Amino acid sequence: MNLTDKLNEVEAAKAFSKQSLVFDDYDAGNTIIRYKRQRVREHVLRHLPSSGYILELNSGTGEDAVFFGRKGYHVHATDIAEGMQRQLKQKVQRLGLTGEISTELCSFNSLDELRQKGPYDLIFSNFAGLNCTSSLNQVLSSFSPLVKPGGQVTLVILPKWCMWELLLVFKGKFRTALRRIFSGSGAKSHVEGVYFKCWYYSPSYVIRHMAPDFELIGLEGLCTLVPPSYIEHFAEKRPRLYHWLREKENKWKDRWPWRFLGDYYIISFRKRSI
Repeated sequence: MNLTDKLNEVEAAKAFSKQSLVFDDYDAGNTIIRYKRQRVREHVLRHLPSSGYILELNSGTGEDAVFFGRKGYHVHATDIAEGMQRQLKQKVQRLGLTGEISTELCSFNSLDELRQKGPYDLIFSNFAGLNCTSSLNQVLSSFSPLVKPGGQVTLVILPKWCMWELLLVFKGKFRTALRRIFSGSGAKSHVEGVYFKCWYYSPSYVIRHMAPDFELIGLEGLCTLVPPSYIEHFAEKRPRLYHWLREKENKWKDRWPWRFLGDYYIISFRKRSI
């Protein structure tokens, strides 16, 4: 891990530790976040065996870990934020899932230091945690030894192009509208008053760096027509429009150009058998 990523990781860990205290309440109260989680989970389960072992990166407070644990999967949930791990451990104990979910404070930039090295049926990273590194290529190259032949990798990543942000040009918000496109050295982000950087990656970048050990099995845009979740209360204020946009997005999610224009994209690979 380079110095930029080390320093950025310290600030990101601090930010998300602070956010851990309110994360679940915000998540539960946001209709579009619930929609996003449903879409991601449906995508994962479309390709995953009915049982197996999952390595989750940037697991947060464990909303996805709990979902998969309740379905009978064994999840090793990792994160760099101590606050997130603390909330996750409390949740796992409270729900009686200690047999299904284990935890580890570990950076996805340092998977060679992981205590539980698998091999896993799935490596999973939701909601753009991997955008907090300038060295995504190195992270991707560390996956192969951790995944079984025939195993899966599913990542949810922020791309360089987001239609909803580009539309902000017409409101004169040029900096926000173009921040992803011109973010080569990283775009400044902040959570709970703490600043860190994010980098944006195209699907072609991820596909290129997952080869030759992995083959692409799925690519979908997420929040292409449905607005990003930070546009608060959109679903409640415009329910008919929200449901229409959701219907169209679900229909066109894996078609060109929609799979490239979302707030996120969901991308899945299968490890080639030897």
